[in-house]
This record gives sequence, C-alpha cells and structure tokens, in this order.
Amino acid sequence: MDAIAFFLHAFASIFTIVNPVGGLITFMSLTSGLNATERRDIAKRAVTIACALAIIFAVSGDLILRAFGATVDSLRVAGGILLFMVAVDMMHARISRESVTAEEIKDAAKKEDVSVFPIAMPLLTGPGAITTAIVLIRTGRTLDFKIIAIAAMLLTFAISYLIFRSADRVNRLLGITGALVVTRVMGLLLAAIAVNFIAVGTWNIYRSMV
Repeated sequence: MDAIAFFLHAFASIFTIVNPVGGLITFMSLTSGLNATERRDIAKRAVTIACALAIIFAVSGDLILRAFGATVDSLRVAGGILLFMVAVDMMHARISRESVTAEEIKDAAKKEDVSVFPIAMPLLTGPGAITTAIVLIRTGRTLDFKIIAIAAMLLTFAISYLIFRSADRVNRLLGITGALVVTRVMGLLLAAIAVNFIAVGTWNIYRSMV
C-alpha cells in the first residue's frame, strides 16, 4: 500500500468512526442555551481534547497492548466486532451506546461545561475511535506511515471542528433528514471497515498458530 492509499484508508477509517456529522445533533442539543461565541469555544476545546486523546492512545498503543498481553490482531478482531455494532446502530439512525448514551446526554445537560464530557469523550473519541487509532498506527510499519496515520487523525478532527463551529449553518443545509442519511451511509462504510478489521485479524491469528 503506497502513502496516498494508506492516507485515504486511515482518513476514511477514523473519520467514519468519529462521525462528526452524526454527532452534530447531540452537540447542538448540549449547547442549545449558548450563544455563537460560547458554542465555538466549546467546539474548539472539545475537538482539541478529543484529538489529543486519540493521538495519545495511538502512540501509546504498543504499551497498552503489552500491558494486557494482547496483540494488534486480537485488537483488530475485537475492535472490528465493536465497530460493526456501531455501524448497525448508525445504519438504523440510532444513537450508538459506544459513543454516548441517552443517560450521559441527560446528565451532561446539568453541567456547565460539556466540552470534555460527553463531547470530547465519548462522543468524538470513544472506544471505537481509540481502537481504530491504535490499529492504524500499528498498521503503518514505518515511521513515515505512522506520521501519515496521525496526519489523517489531525485532518479528521480539523474537519470536525469546522462542522461543529458551523453547526447552525450545517444543520440548515442538511436538516435532520440529511444528517441521518449521511449517518446511514457512513454506517455502511464503517461496517465494511469493521469486516476488513475482523478478516485481517482472524487471518493473521490463524497464520501465527499454524
């Protein structure tokens, strides 16, 4: 896989699981009582924290896997199953319990600052995004490819910030129906990525045992 193909693969994987378009409705609900400036500040803080968390987990993925005695292929299989479950929720236009639950949204509505919880984590950087970030970094065999994976993450969260910053405009453009259509399409793409994770992980585990 050349650099451009790997970048496109990494970007499609991380952007689909972060799904800022699908999270837009939740973001607007949690910031409904704020003015445009306050909403932009929360968007900037939330996206920055989410991006930092994704990169930290990606870079420290090897240490995490060693600590639990796991391999990247076992993470691929487990993460693929998790991503497929999220994809099914997305294709049915349901709020995924992997990203944020109704109880968390209700609890967050009582807080003054929702940027860290639940927007940064788990809405943007949840277990699925963390798993994807770790797998992408481990997939890149050389330093150049690891940097490419991180660049794909940075681009994903930069776009997420632009979407959240322009929440009212994007919402008027897409509407609820448009956002749900985009979410369903991204759910289908995420399902394909999940199946690839499971297939590659299972095959590598099989090869290591024979």
